[in-house]
Amino acid sequence: MVLLVNLARVMFAPLLDEFIGVFGVGEATAGLLVTLVWVGSALPRVPTGWLLTRVPRHRVVLATGVVLTAASLFTATAESVVVLGAGALCMGLASGAYFVAANPLISELYPERVGRAMGIHGTASQVAAVVAAPFVALAVVYDWRLAFVAVGVAGAVVTVALTLTARGADLPAAGSADRDLLAAARAQWRVVLTGIVILGLTGFVWQGLFNFYELYMRAKGLSPSAAGTAITVVFAAGVPAFFLSGRLADRFPLVPYILGVVGSFAACLLALTYVEGVAAVLVVTAAVGYVIHSLFPAMDTYLLDTLPDHHRGSAYSVYSFGMMVLQSTGSSAVGALAESGVAYDALFFVFALGLVAVVVVLGGLYRLGRLPS
Repeated sequence: MVLLVNLARVMFAPLLDEFIGVFGVGEATAGLLVTLVWVGSALPRVPTGWLLTRVPRHRVVLATGVVLTAASLFTATAESVVVLGAGALCMGLASGAYFVAANPLISELYPERVGRAMGIHGTASQVAAVVAAPFVALAVVYDWRLAFVAVGVAGAVVTVALTLTARGADLPAAGSADRDLLAAARAQWRVVLTGIVILGLTGFVWQGLFNFYELYMRAKGLSPSAAGTAITVVFAAGVPAFFLSGRLADRFPLVPYILGVVGSFAACLLALTYVEGVAAVLVVTAAVGYVIHSLFPAMDTYLLDTLPDHHRGSAYSVYSFGMMVLQSTGSSAVGALAESGVAYDALFFVFALGLVAVVVVLGGLYRLGRLPS
């Protein structure tokens, strides 16, 4: 299921060029379509957190499969950019609700190895990001709508399979005392706010980067095929990153490790704005992909391992909503700035410097003992 819900979020990026041609829109509107996916992923997170105080986590996971199926098939019928945007929003809704319900469930299934469990779950999610570009490219040969039909059909099959599996499973009751979302948010506000600042700001930069990665690569002089290869590389590098980073998060102090990852991402992004030539760009692209995807299992481990059982699901949903709202605007910001004439290299150079400032400030607060760890 995680492969499909993540595919629903990332498949729009390699389709931007197709949408620009088919619907006759500019980069800003195309960026808004991607933003709608991620806004949709943000919107249900707090409501889902409230729902989890009353409904078992696995039932919410199954419901997201139904929503994903319906939303994908609806998007396939789009004849205008407005309908396409509505479909993007609905597909995002399914993914957002899924992660809020599934991540705490997984951490409670494997309480002694949270990082490892989140790494494996994230690896499966990242496979979707890797196959998104070739999957979409194959569909576009016939009709871009086939990509959404395929996701819808697969979503229906997986939802039925999970329903049958859950009936005979022994599921944890660790979150049974989590019954007050607002109380959890108030009690755990420092952990929640720290997570929002780190992943919200870093995710803002990443959203703007990866959703325009192919166009950025072509602006750097790469051919269309080389640009497509680059976006595949940036996601492929994330597969081992998820797998290894989850294990590292179980072994090292989490806050220093996370800040080190964010700083490394900023350094790689700075390097990307300078390098030229296909080989050099692909090497730095692989580094960017590995480092940024190392952040996600580490952040989930930090939140889910730090939050107590009686607050975990509710507080995690508030964090998840906050960081998603913040990062979801990255694509539209980059699209608007690019359409206004700002060069991609200059844009991402400034973004990278901003992340360096974030690391310096948070590192100072950690040294002073002001960050929860």
